[in-house]
Amino acid sequence: MKSKILIPDGADVLDNGPFYHGTKADLQVGDLLTAGFRSNYKPEVIMNHIYFTALANGAGLAAALVEGDGRERVYIVEPTGSFENDPNVTDKKFPGNPTRSYRSQAPLKIVGEVTDWVRQTPEELQKWREKLANLKADSRAEIIN
Repeated sequence: MKSKILIPDGADVLDNGPFYHGTKADLQVGDLLTAGFRSNYKPEVIMNHIYFTALANGAGLAAALVEGDGRERVYIVEPTGSFENDPNVTDKKFPGNPTRSYRSQAPLKIVGEVTDWVRQTPEELQKWREKLANLKADSRAEIIN
């Protein structure tokens, strides 16, 4: 399924998708994901953007790392407005955006769900959780919001 991308006149196309968002929330096709919630990485920060990726496995990893008891879910999403490269990973940590990570202030519309992605082993997830714990504890770690 190809995502429909709404692009302002004169803007460059960053990616044609499809796009994914990983979470533990139980949502339905047609629901909108919006900004304004606590960061998964710095809970004291309320996010001004909603984040997504063009890599289903990346969204799956995000779903696995989200706090909570729900089932890991990867939704296929369509941006409803313009979006930009995620500055928290692009060029700052991974030059050129190989993670194909993006963010938008506009909602993302859920258009489907993926049930098959590469899941991390318990050992790999533990390493990611340790990295996140170190990030949360590091007062110098900045989230570009």
